[in-house]
Amino acid sequence: MTDDLTDDASRPELPVRKWRPAMLWLFAGFAVFAYVFDQLTKLWVTSTMTEGERIPVLPPLLHWYYIRNSGAAFSIGENVTWIFTIVMAGVSVAILLQLRRLGSAWWALSLGLLLGGALGNLTDRLFREPSFAMGHVVDFIQVPNFAIFNIADSAVVSGVVIICLLTLRGVGMDGTRQVAAPKSAKPAKPAPGSSGETVGE
Repeated sequence: MTDDLTDDASRPELPVRKWRPAMLWLFAGFAVFAYVFDQLTKLWVTSTMTEGERIPVLPPLLHWYYIRNSGAAFSIGENVTWIFTIVMAGVSVAILLQLRRLGSAWWALSLGLLLGGALGNLTDRLFREPSFAMGHVVDFIQVPNFAIFNIADSAVVSGVVIICLLTLRGVGMDGTRQVAAPKSAKPAKPAPGSSGETVGE
């Protein structure tokens, strides 16, 4: 009996992954917020503006400029819209598959924004003109010397920036922080006269 207890005590403790429902609710809240905010603003733009219309908001810093984008950011890949549809669908699935590891509020925020933004633009790709999975994304936010974008784009970029900062700080998705192992100290030289060293007379 004593030997068993000793063996158990000497074994390293295995990390236990705890399920954190609060983090899932936080993730879902930010994802829903980003998605709904994006879709409502696009609905407002398409119902109150005509394509190509430009409205000054805080000139010259901010304008509403309604365009429909068939490509990615900066109008890249306008002739391969279906590829972006597949990519956004893949990103959304990949995020959902990682939720079992979620244990950090900041990761919940970043992944929620990323998923909500991806689903916002994916909805445009699937259901807007000209056809299913080939739809053009509604963009309307214009700032100087930058591409025209939307709320979904903002959510995706914000999520990616937060993920990069968390990674640089060593914060894992489960909430643990990676700490660099301390450098091993150099062994001290034995003093004269100690064992293993012969001292001449």
